[in-house]
Amino acid sequence: MKLTGAEIICECLLEQNVDTVFGYPGGAALNTYDALYKYSDRITHILTAHEQGASHAADGYARSTGKTGVVITTSGPGATNIVTGIATANIDSIPIVAITGNVSTDQLGRDSFQEVDIVNIVKPITKGSFLVKRVEDLAPTIRKAFHLAHSGRKGPVLVDVPKDITAAVTEYTPEPPEAPHQGELKNPDCIERIAALIKNSKRPMLYAGGGIISADACDEFRRFAELIDAPVCCSLMGLGCMPNSHRLCVGNIGMHGGYETGMITAECDLIIACGARFSDRVAGDREKFGEQAKIVQCDIDKNEINKNVAVDEYALGDVKAFLTELLKAVDQQKHDDWLAQIDIWKHEFDNVAPPVSEYPLPQEIIEAVNQLRVAEDIVATDVGQHQMWVAQYGRFEKEKTLLTSGGMGTMGFGTGASIGAQVANPDKRVFLFTGDGSFHMNLNELVTMKSYNLPIIILIMNNTVLGMVRQWQKLFYGSRFSQTDPRRATDFVKLAGAFGVTGMRITKSEEIVPTLKKAYDLKTTVVIDCLIDPESPQFC
Repeated sequence: MKLTGAEIICECLLEQNVDTVFGYPGGAALNTYDALYKYSDRITHILTAHEQGASHAADGYARSTGKTGVVITTSGPGATNIVTGIATANIDSIPIVAITGNVSTDQLGRDSFQEVDIVNIVKPITKGSFLVKRVEDLAPTIRKAFHLAHSGRKGPVLVDVPKDITAAVTEYTPEPPEAPHQGELKNPDCIERIAALIKNSKRPMLYAGGGIISADACDEFRRFAELIDAPVCCSLMGLGCMPNSHRLCVGNIGMHGGYETGMITAECDLIIACGARFSDRVAGDREKFGEQAKIVQCDIDKNEINKNVAVDEYALGDVKAFLTELLKAVDQQKHDDWLAQIDIWKHEFDNVAPPVSEYPLPQEIIEAVNQLRVAEDIVATDVGQHQMWVAQYGRFEKEKTLLTSGGMGTMGFGTGASIGAQVANPDKRVFLFTGDGSFHMNLNELVTMKSYNLPIIILIMNNTVLGMVRQWQKLFYGSRFSQTDPRRATDFVKLAGAFGVTGMRITKSEEIVPTLKKAYDLKTTVVIDCLIDPESPQFC
């Protein structure tokens, strides 16, 4: 059948089982948006306040579902406004497809109005970026984009479509979506050697990364941890791959982790990293990380093997396939003495009195949310001290329930991500933890939450300072608080009201539980201004 390029875009989205997209219209994308109007009974479009919010929403949609998120924008600033969202998805290996409009092909390269070479701008931060110059190439390119985004190490792909291509007509033939490359182990001979290391280990540890969640391998990972009787230390992206309540789950690893995970890393004799890349926030001094231990790494991306930390053995390929083979190759292990020592480390500071403050404590607020939410409910965060508090005190029993910008550390990520997660999961509740610094970045997305009546509960950890950077200035720069102590006068309750959203405030500990319960029962967007101590340390 004959269709316009814009109609082909919509048909290809339906081919890929896409029912929701996020975006913002503009001149170069008008044909696409006209087609979306015709397809509105099958494709829901969520209009955000800003293109960056749309890109983070597509990301949150993908993180919370495992599907590929889609963002659609116009050319020029519409395209460049999603670059931060694309970079955020890229470093955390999140599958999104960005479809951007551009000027007509005869205007390319002429500095036309709202023209930008977005394809080359995003090349370093995508798995692929394509400019479509012939309408006949449009459907194959979009199909390729979806396949690429969801195959191997997942990530973002961009397709740039000039306006005349969306208007041109060509023959369109529907095709079923190409299945992503099936997980496999590229070097299966490693299994025997790694099994021998496990058998000989007295103090093993598992370092769990986001690749476990991406590979849908959480069940296999849990069974493997139980089989080798090893403690599990999670990267920020790996939290939730192992139930927090599980006896082997220890918590967050690295510079923002707890005392016990640091001691485990320093005293173990075997480290098995699954779907993790030894980032600087975990490894610190790369030459000394785990120097006393044998190190095994499983990663789907060969570029990650030996990149940050030298390893003794590696498995190249899908972590689900790796764990499946190890489950068959390893006998039941027991490490009672090792686990007993870890339990001692866990309770090392039990007798340390909590800080005394006239303000509500961050951990009190997070614990109240732990008690209120069910295991399937989703927590999104922005970036800063509040993010680390959530990692330390949040309890995540299921995968895909913590959405946070790990590698990029994108302030302003949370509002968009929570929108995407709530749209994708209408039967669940989404809690957004943010700081006053992060929330100021993209608070405009309150209008999106209100417009679509999304029951997101936003908790602003409001210490009136840029807490994480200020903390570093306090520790390493002689308390010279350069531009991190703004003490902005924003009244977040009044701000919420200006957007037609309910605003509440917590000023003391006894207000936490009743305020949260009231917000939860409203089943609409609620902003809670949580006034906390500007001097709250990262570890509180």
